[in-house]
Amino acid sequence: MWFRNLQIFRLTPAWEYSTEQLTEALQRGLFQGCGATDRTARGWVSPRGNEGELVFAVGRQQLIALGVEQKLLPASVVRQYADAKLQQVEAAQGYKPGRKQAQEVREQVELELLPRAFVKRGSTLVWIDPVNRWLLVDSSSSARADEVVEQLKLSLGELPLSLLKTQLAPGTAMTQWLAAGQAMGSFTIDRDCELQASAEERAAVRYVRHSLDSEEVRSHIANGKTATRLALTWNDRISFVLTEQLQIKRLAFLDILKEDAERQSENADDLFAANFTLMSGELAQLLTHLVEALGGEAE
Repeated sequence: MWFRNLQIFRLTPAWEYSTEQLTEALQRGLFQGCGATDRTARGWVSPRGNEGELVFAVGRQQLIALGVEQKLLPASVVRQYADAKLQQVEAAQGYKPGRKQAQEVREQVELELLPRAFVKRGSTLVWIDPVNRWLLVDSSSSARADEVVEQLKLSLGELPLSLLKTQLAPGTAMTQWLAAGQAMGSFTIDRDCELQASAEERAAVRYVRHSLDSEEVRSHIANGKTATRLALTWNDRISFVLTEQLQIKRLAFLDILKEDAERQSENADDLFAANFTLMSGELAQLLTHLVEALGGEAE
């Protein structure tokens, strides 16, 4: 259950949901699965697979999960069946179907195929930290985070939530760190980054497993390129990639943290709780230090 990516949101002071209140609210949006003609379905599921447990909590830290089901029906398959149906219609009526009739046939074929489509299921974990006022979605996709936010709004009826904004834009800060050869505070620069020009063609240079403390990198920056992604390590404990949109990707926790959780655990339930406790504690500190390194939070 260790998070791999972070889409970062700020809880406003209006967020006052206890575990019981949050559980009651999520009941309004339970996962139901796709109907015969539905392409997708979303709803709240248990974050650790225990029936009826919509919110897993340790202390005031909460973990929830959005379940998603999607039917896989490629457009090429729909087109193949629709073309065959349109040929039958043309033979029966003696002339080629018009645009409107053809569209109606395609839509009817899609409805007929949906009950036979393969189903793909997944879930997205969401960590809620009312103490430090964070809501973190474990996804590399901002679109998936938007789905979580939309579903939360439907369940809660309101959403005291905002995107995190810092005084210093991440792209500006990362560019300054690369130019100086070192990051701020408890962060160190790793070996991956992407630099992009601001001109129309948006020329980009990407470094992978490459020393970034070099004249070549500084030359790109001097010529107007700015950092859009940068690999960092925090406190020699967690490595990640920071993006210009203030997203955190490719989170990797040192093995010693996971070993600590295993030593504290006697069974699977204990291990899940220990993992969540350690992860939330470490990430809360990382986020605090990251905001400080970016000049503090914007008003």
